[in-house]
Amino acid sequence: MTYETIKIERQGRVGWLINDRPDVLNAMNNRMRDELADAWLELDRDPSVRVIVHTGEGRAFQTGADLTEVATDGVGMQRYQDSMLDFDLSFTSWHQKVTKPVIAAVNGLCVGGGLHFVADADVVIAASDATFFDPHVSVGQVTAIEAIGLAKKIPFEAVMRMALVGAHERMTAQRAYELGMVSQVVDPPETLREAAQELAEKIARNSPAAMAATKKALLAALELGLTDACKVGTQHLVSLWGHHDQTEGPLAFVEKREPRWAE
Repeated sequence: MTYETIKIERQGRVGWLINDRPDVLNAMNNRMRDELADAWLELDRDPSVRVIVHTGEGRAFQTGADLTEVATDGVGMQRYQDSMLDFDLSFTSWHQKVTKPVIAAVNGLCVGGGLHFVADADVVIAASDATFFDPHVSVGQVTAIEAIGLAKKIPFEAVMRMALVGAHERMTAQRAYELGMVSQVVDPPETLREAAQELAEKIARNSPAAMAATKKALLAALELGLTDACKVGTQHLVSLWGHHDQTEGPLAFVEKREPRWAE
């Protein structure tokens, strides 16, 4: 598939989804929103890809809605009203129910709606010069879905502060690391993609079936109470019993070789 606002690349077992509107700091216009929906599914359905890395071209990872489009096209945010009210969204990996591990590699600015992709990724790493802030209230908009997602991952106080301070304060990569919003700060910043590829290759060595079931089990825990989450987790655990990979893993360990996972 051909895209105008994003790029798809493949490096070994790693699929790359790259925001590609660097002239507007990768702001998300309507076209990008639609293309992201297709790109996530393209990579998730590609049997040659085991891990997906999401990053941005240029000085920004993602800066949310394209305010120029919102302010000048006569439609603005109204075009999204029905999908929002129905919660029928499709632009992040979580929306699209991507089963493969997703790494967000945050370069430069991550602003507003860009935080959707941080909240919805499985693992987040950031360049040392990355900065995060949410300007919604500073431009007369409501901070909601992306902040709610982040509040499932990091302290509520930090999320509320970001939401209410708006454009008037930026969170550094180091602070994001301290809060647990990112798991690795990469320095120097220009080695971010190399670090993301290295991490993705480590993850890609594992059983695709086991990782998919693990991801389902852990994401369910964000939705449920402790007992119910453990019950659902048990179902995913048992679902792999009898699978080729469940037998192959221990055998490869005993034979001191790399496992040959089912594709």
